[in-house]
Amino acid sequence: MAVMAAVDLGAQSGRVAVGRFDGSHLTVSESHRFANEPVESGGTLRWDIDHLRREVLDGLRAAARDTQIDSVAVDSWAVDFGLLDSTDRLIESPVHYRDSRRASAAADVFAHVPARELYERTGIQLLPINTVFELAALAAEHDPALASAEALLLIPDLFHHWLCGSRTSEFTNATTTQCLDAASGDWVSDLLERLDIPARLFPEVVRPGTQLGPVTKETADATGLGAATVVAAATHDTASAVAAIPFNRAGSIFLSIGTWSLVGVEVERPLINDATFAANLTNEGGVGGTYRLLRNITGLWLLHECRRSWAEQGQEHSFAELVALARTAAPLRSFVDPNADVFLEPGDMPRRIQTFCKETKQPEPGSVAQTVRCVLESLALKHADTIEVLRRVTGVEPAEIHIVGGGARNELLCAWTAQAAGLPVIAGPEEATVLGNLLVQAMALGELASLEEARAVVRASFAPTSYEPEGAADWQEARERFAQLCDTSAVEVSA
Repeated sequence: MAVMAAVDLGAQSGRVAVGRFDGSHLTVSESHRFANEPVESGGTLRWDIDHLRREVLDGLRAAARDTQIDSVAVDSWAVDFGLLDSTDRLIESPVHYRDSRRASAAADVFAHVPARELYERTGIQLLPINTVFELAALAAEHDPALASAEALLLIPDLFHHWLCGSRTSEFTNATTTQCLDAASGDWVSDLLERLDIPARLFPEVVRPGTQLGPVTKETADATGLGAATVVAAATHDTASAVAAIPFNRAGSIFLSIGTWSLVGVEVERPLINDATFAANLTNEGGVGGTYRLLRNITGLWLLHECRRSWAEQGQEHSFAELVALARTAAPLRSFVDPNADVFLEPGDMPRRIQTFCKETKQPEPGSVAQTVRCVLESLALKHADTIEVLRRVTGVEPAEIHIVGGGARNELLCAWTAQAAGLPVIAGPEEATVLGNLLVQAMALGELASLEEARAVVRASFAPTSYEPEGAADWQEARERFAQLCDTSAVEVSA
């Protein structure tokens, strides 16, 4: 039996889980869970990386307490990174992708590298959160951290470095930086130099399933991991999640719902043309030579921020309570565009939603129930609209939608997505990211031979929940109203 530890770092929380694979079935138990909250330092929003490092070690210690661990791998959100100096020390805590500096750097980037050229080379959608914009901002400001850096490691790669001493960049996460050439798989050094970003900072790119080496003696002593092997699994959490989706039919839509909603289709090679550029679709690397053609949508972040704002006002609500309240509100009353800039940064989200509705001449949500219903229905409509864009661009007629991640637990969001899109939804597994992390480790250990075998294990080990698109006709008028709020067929980008 192979026993593996998965470290999954999310934008809201992290966990360490242990997976046991007996050759046909995978069982998973959670060893440790912890909060992940950013901190503001000197006017910059950053990740509390020291806290995360302590929690990861605590989790691995708990995982190794009662069993021998064969391997360990870390996955996380995309785009963010740490800079190491010549002594392998982290220069400063990584900047949070929601920090405002990146957005302000976009115009200067496009002045040196036109948007169409950047997309053509990387195949990655033009979003202000992308790594290239943070690096360009550091370069433009002559930031001493960039000047003194010897290496750049994305968040999971940084943790792998701490665990075993490796200095690599795993492929699935490297693609999200908008610094990797979609055709060659090499860093776009010529474009980086035009932005005064030192290409020497970028390490060797390795494929998912690469064994990076045994944990260091220091790590083994601190955690009890013994001689466990560190594996670069699919380090981008969405890549891990999609690796664990047991697709029934080719061309099916995947929807990974958490802080973000990632809506896409699995393809064999990047699709980069005028249509995908106009639709601002991204081509992210996957497992087993696959790519994920998708669009990022602001997801349950809206609800997380609403919940936080209400708690500050003395109104504590669990997510289950919020979903129950949403059932009581009038349907299809008011919508927001989840991707509107006003919703990007932390703040008073209920007030922002009210303001958006007022400015678009819709009824303002006046209660918690109305606000939650507005958020969930808007997400369902945004999912449906993005699926239509993918259908039009790829020419593929999807037969069903596979929802994974925390959103798979949200019955209303699953049911409303089915109705808005007019397609059946298969929800689960909820913990797809952890499963994908573990399954790629099993592939690295020789326990599984392919992605297809890994997905067969998921089918054998976990039962999904199905939602039929009943009442889809009732959503047609809502889709037309929603389209007037946010035209997703084209995205304006400064050239």
